[in-house]
Amino acid sequence: MELTYKQQFIKFMVENGVLTFGEFTLKSGRKAPYFINTGNYKTGSQLARLGKYYAACIQQNELKADTLVGPAYKGIPLAATAAVSLSNDYSVDMNYCFDRKEVKDHGEGGLFVGKQLEDGEKVIIIEDVMTSGKALREILPKLKAAANVEIAGMIISVDRMEKGLESQLSAVQEVYKEFGVKVYSIVNMSDIIEAIELGIIEGKEYLAKMKEYRAAYGVEQ
Repeated sequence: MELTYKQQFIKFMVENGVLTFGEFTLKSGRKAPYFINTGNYKTGSQLARLGKYYAACIQQNELKADTLVGPAYKGIPLAATAAVSLSNDYSVDMNYCFDRKEVKDHGEGGLFVGKQLEDGEKVIIIEDVMTSGKALREILPKLKAAANVEIAGMIISVDRMEKGLESQLSAVQEVYKEFGVKVYSIVNMSDIIEAIELGIIEGKEYLAKMKEYRAAYGVEQ
């Protein structure tokens, strides 16, 4: 069976110790049967493959934009490698830029490094995961201060599809409701559960707990 890019990405996460199963106490206090640690990506080959998955997600969702924006710091290498993959694999030559933590007042100056944003420019924000939407809330005012850009969307690696502590909405749903920014994920928790059921990855012993956790904290979207 030929795997889809989503299924390939799930295998990739497991093989690199980014997606693991067991019993984990999350920052929220919830006990989850799975854990996602994107800090385990650390090699050039991993980064190259990550770029391919982000680019595939952009193409699959037919997103059109001028520039990829990587919020400092985790988004910087992701935006760069996604731009490389778009060029190499799809012949789409897209700009990229990233923000500084502080405005530079000498040299070329400014808040963004790379493409200098212009009014009317369409941008896609590239991030690793979304827990609370903090990264989006921090980058949006910086983007709007730089130019009147249009946010074509935001790409993340995994959508946990999990409601917040004080909301019945997930972080992805909340940022869409608050800012009108649509968030696209390479995969979501339903994809991961399906991958276990199909035997694409190991973990059938955790299926019942995965489904229980989804029933308790999950959202549909």
